[in-house]
Amino acid sequence: MRLKPGSIVTFLCLSAAFSFVCFTAWSRSGGSGLDMYQSQFLELHQRLLYAEKENKKRSRELSIVLDAIKRVVAERLNSTANHTDAMKWKVLNLTSKLPLHLTNIHYYLPHLWEHENSLYPNVVIGQGRTGVSLVMGIPTVKRGKQNYLLGTLNSLFYEMSAEQKNDCVVVIFVAEVNAEYVNSIAESVRTSFPNEVQSGVIEVISPLASYYPDLSNLKETFGDSKERVRWRTKQNLDYSFLMLYAQPKGTFYLQLEDDIVAKPQYIQKIKNFALEQPSDEWMILEFSQLGFIGKLFRTKDLPLIVEFFLMFYKDKPIDWLLDHLLWVKVCSPEKDPKHCEGQKAYLRIRSKPSLFQHVGIHSSLAGKIQNLKDKDFGKNMLHKAHVNPPAKVTTSLRIFQHYTLEKAYEGMDCFWAFSPVAGDYILFTFLQPLKVEGYLFRSGNMEHPGDKLFNTTVEVWPAAETDLLKDAVGHGDKVNYQTTKDGYLKIGTFDNGIAEGIISPSVGKIQAIRLSIHSDSPVWALLSEVSIWEAY
Repeated sequence: MRLKPGSIVTFLCLSAAFSFVCFTAWSRSGGSGLDMYQSQFLELHQRLLYAEKENKKRSRELSIVLDAIKRVVAERLNSTANHTDAMKWKVLNLTSKLPLHLTNIHYYLPHLWEHENSLYPNVVIGQGRTGVSLVMGIPTVKRGKQNYLLGTLNSLFYEMSAEQKNDCVVVIFVAEVNAEYVNSIAESVRTSFPNEVQSGVIEVISPLASYYPDLSNLKETFGDSKERVRWRTKQNLDYSFLMLYAQPKGTFYLQLEDDIVAKPQYIQKIKNFALEQPSDEWMILEFSQLGFIGKLFRTKDLPLIVEFFLMFYKDKPIDWLLDHLLWVKVCSPEKDPKHCEGQKAYLRIRSKPSLFQHVGIHSSLAGKIQNLKDKDFGKNMLHKAHVNPPAKVTTSLRIFQHYTLEKAYEGMDCFWAFSPVAGDYILFTFLQPLKVEGYLFRSGNMEHPGDKLFNTTVEVWPAAETDLLKDAVGHGDKVNYQTTKDGYLKIGTFDNGIAEGIISPSVGKIQAIRLSIHSDSPVWALLSEVSIWEAY
């Protein structure tokens, strides 16, 4: 009899028939090896069942991929040479529909055999962006006291250029299974960062509940309580899920946390440091000395790293496991610890000063307070100084402590005030009329990135009506600015906390510039940069 190629079921049937014949013959002969034969047959039977299950699973996955590829190819053939945005999304999003892939993941998480869909991430927000230089991963969980996520995102996007936004993706992994909570986080991100969500630079994902194994009977080790062991074990699984999802999206992966602030130009500094390395032997570039914050990996190394984490996810915290992985790779038990540290230094290279600082006080572990600070982070510049024309400055805002408007205008400090209400203003009155070329007002800073000006316009008071009319006629470039009831011209508005622009020469000389606030704000207002430059 000939077997149909690839038919494991047929082979199982023949094996069963053959075993029956052998069993009968052996029983008649009274062979003493009967028990051993039965054991071997049962083992073979289990292996074949396993192979059959794997074969079906791979067939289903290949079928899904092939169907998706066929659809994309068909649409591309029917489209014009200029692909539509929807078409591009389908091509890019192909990978995000595939499950997390790690060949041996079922060995470490065998419960996933019964929950194969658990390896498919729930993509709440995402445009399927791939092919970027930098992928940043931020795991976040529900905290009892305070949520730091939006502040962290504000810090990361603060002063990030359009070019940098186009070449990175920030993956927020909401490590919770409560759909209502996950959706609430996604909605807050969507509301606070609409442009980043629409462009695809921000993604929000979450796992299915069945991704996690039973964590109720973990062994207590290192003097940790049962709750702490459960917390750190789940954290290891969360990092692993996030890393595997991020792996195919870019070249480098930066591990962050949801309660940090970043230094200005951190992306450029990371790229510069990576390019400065004389060798490609490194596995980790560190931009913070704390825990698992600010660790840069090549995405091609992530499968190996994650597999090591999953081998021991129940045994130790993530940062300990990372150090053990380096030990396994380069340390010899025949050498002393000093030699080992020297060898690990080739794989794990530290950048100073640190680019990320931990700011959270309330840990994701219930009841835990942690005041961890990176001593190598130093102090952030919370304001940027400029030389501005002489002016008298006034405001209706209630100033906080010593953070006055005068100091901000002179570049000595930032201006910080309590929550504005509709009708509040900030006024710069020049000592003599000036021809102003342009302006820049930046609200919020690295430590308080959310204290921005919202629904605020930039307005100017022309020194004389005749200047405006004369220049408009003489140059033919009059700009149709709106006029306020008290005679100011609206020349700009704050967008995401920043107002900047060039003033048309048709305006002529200017006596004053005013920032007018048109609605009540739920947050304080902070001006970290004031720049007004004259036209010469």
